[in-house]
Amino acid sequence: MACHLASAGAASVRTGNGLVPLATPNLYPTPPPQTPCLNPIAIVPPQWPASGEIDMVESRGNDASYPSGGANCFASTLHWGPYFPDDPYDLTTEQYCADSGNLSDDFHTYGLVWSKDEMYTYIDSEDNKVLSVPINESFWTKGGWDENPDIDNPWLGQGDNAPFDQEFYLIFNLAVGGTNGYFPDGDGGKMWTDDSTTAFADFNNALPTVAETWDSPALQIRSVVVTQDTSAGGSVSRK
Repeated sequence: MACHLASAGAASVRTGNGLVPLATPNLYPTPPPQTPCLNPIAIVPPQWPASGEIDMVESRGNDASYPSGGANCFASTLHWGPYFPDDPYDLTTEQYCADSGNLSDDFHTYGLVWSKDEMYTYIDSEDNKVLSVPINESFWTKGGWDENPDIDNPWLGQGDNAPFDQEFYLIFNLAVGGTNGYFPDGDGGKMWTDDSTTAFADFNNALPTVAETWDSPALQIRSVVVTQDTSAGGSVSRK
């Protein structure tokens, strides 16, 4: 289950800086990921992940004891590839964990700096980089597909920063559950398994008990600031 707030049809950006002060929820023991992310204006053609996706923040609401990282951690990730499931995001993902406490204890600024030469995310200050991706080769080469003549290049004729050379819109997503492995089976009191045919019902049946542990069930957004990098051909569009 998920709900999200999106700027599609209202505002978009291509290269520049984005700042998002937000506080993530505390949701135990089986929380959702919270995801401010950027998706392209048009993904047909090409389809995801050839369209690209920029996940500025992905965080679980579990406590800090959760093996994969809870509300004390977040990850930034770029998704890209010629087709699903060929998406080598593991080459462009990094996780940050606080030294103490949870990121949900107060507002933090999650930033993205995006140019044709580099993309990086940070928390609170640009000195605290989380994910840094220098663009010194094409993503086609980075993925190793240039050595496979049987795969068509969806970014043929575009610059090295393709697919991150187009306008993207912003999404704030709050999701519960999932069967893609983001919440590993057996961890944190998870009440369903990824291979179950009744995963949704299993979660729903346990919801009254789980909801009692949600001491701060809110994704709070203070503001969103986007600045334009005109020197790199960037744009911020409003409709």
